[in-house]
Amino acid sequence: MEYLTLFLVFFKIGLVSFGGGYSMLPMIQDEVISRGWLTEETLMNFIGVSESTPGPIAVNIATFIGSSQAGILGALCATVGVVLPSFIVILLIAAVFKNFLKNQWVQGSLVGIRGVIIGLICATGLWMALQLFFFTGADSSFLFDWKAVVIAAGLTAVVIVMKKGFKKSASPIMLILISAALGMLLYSF
Repeated sequence: MEYLTLFLVFFKIGLVSFGGGYSMLPMIQDEVISRGWLTEETLMNFIGVSESTPGPIAVNIATFIGSSQAGILGALCATVGVVLPSFIVILLIAAVFKNFLKNQWVQGSLVGIRGVIIGLICATGLWMALQLFFFTGADSSFLFDWKAVVIAAGLTAVVIVMKKGFKKSASPIMLILISAALGMLLYSF
């Protein structure tokens, strides 16, 4: 039953989410927290690891959550659940691709969906920033985490210097390594 629940929860998320993995995060957060599968802090850690590992974030986080709940088979059920709706939709679109995208109703709905995607991604970014910069103390009070702000400011500075000074985009791998080094340096003292 646990495997079926993991599959169905992630199938639902994959079925109704548009815009990629980041737009799925609010639904994943809602489902995982309301079911008691993970705490907010653990989910944030899973999101961080999912962003840092190769592959789509939605697949990675489904795999991590499934694994945490029911081992390897749970990981497989959650991963198949989140991927299957997209796979089915792609197969259907490929079958009628030429006529599908020319349809004015389809074009209109895709334009309308973009606004929701932007809102979901912005809401997820804000939620993640609040979780990162403010954490809940033992007495349920909000505590400001200045170390997280220093890391975020440092990474922002690196991105700006790379873009303006070197006319290059900062490598995601380089940013991950810098943030890991700053995290080890700041949080180990």
